[in-house]
Amino acid sequence: MSISKYKIFTLSVTCIPAWVCAFLATNVYREYALGLFAWLPFVFGVAVTLIYGYKNEGIAKRQLRNLSYLALLLFSLGLLAFAWEGIICIIMAAPIGLFFTWLGYRLGYWILRTKLKQRTATIVVLMFVSVPCLVAFEHSIHDDEAIRSVTTSIEIDASPETVWKHVVVFPRLQEPTEFIFKTGIAYPVDATIDGQGVGAIRHCNFSTGSFTEPITVWEEPRLLKFSVVDQPEPMKELSPYDIHPNHLHGYWVSKEGQFNLVALPNGRTRLEGTTWYVNKIKPAVYWTIWSDHIVHKIHNRVLAHIKLNAEKH
Repeated sequence: MSISKYKIFTLSVTCIPAWVCAFLATNVYREYALGLFAWLPFVFGVAVTLIYGYKNEGIAKRQLRNLSYLALLLFSLGLLAFAWEGIICIIMAAPIGLFFTWLGYRLGYWILRTKLKQRTATIVVLMFVSVPCLVAFEHSIHDDEAIRSVTTSIEIDASPETVWKHVVVFPRLQEPTEFIFKTGIAYPVDATIDGQGVGAIRHCNFSTGSFTEPITVWEEPRLLKFSVVDQPEPMKELSPYDIHPNHLHGYWVSKEGQFNLVALPNGRTRLEGTTWYVNKIKPAVYWTIWSDHIVHKIHNRVLAHIKLNAEKH
């Protein structure tokens, strides 16, 4: 078999089982965790390096590394083609995927230099079998929901009484200029309310739908707090198809929110916006970097709008 044909063979025998593993993780177990984002790319790196390096002794390390990355790219393009994922989510997952693919390539390259090389076929099969096993194990574990909070603040040249009027409801915001909201991430549009005081229902309308927010604390003009009983999808995927992956439903869950108004000297106000949410996508240490950043961006958009309107009056 020629080198080019063997390269195609290597890519095929790694991408096909990887797509099967990804389908099991996202559409059967619906588990977006270490098995999908860390272990599968690691297995990719090991498998590609072993299979291609087995028949190409003396091949440069960088060629094996680059082929592992190419396999990961083809795998990702397959997720797009099969309408399983969108572009933005793949981009978000890329850093962790690339890192674990690199770790896998390093292990695969080490194996090629040992007697274990003779067991390449067995190792590759066992590695791919381990992916759905890990995903199934993760699915069987019922972790307690870890609630995170994100607080963003801004100073406004207006009294708390004036600012309060623009916190409870606010008119339509201008179209976003921030790049992150042009990628499909949901952004706030306006806010309305039915009723007044505790028990009133606030609707914070986003580009993908509305958050339904019953008021739980109404301490005018100091504190407005609300729970969240219904919410839209957190983003609209960039894809050739109209897709709604499972991770858009119940994996990022807003629990509560509040606006805290602090009176400052000279009639100014510090407005603090806080969101309590749950992010069920793992590893949390990685994915909460993204989610915290997005929540801050959403806060900044709303707080800047309130500041603009309050300072006009």
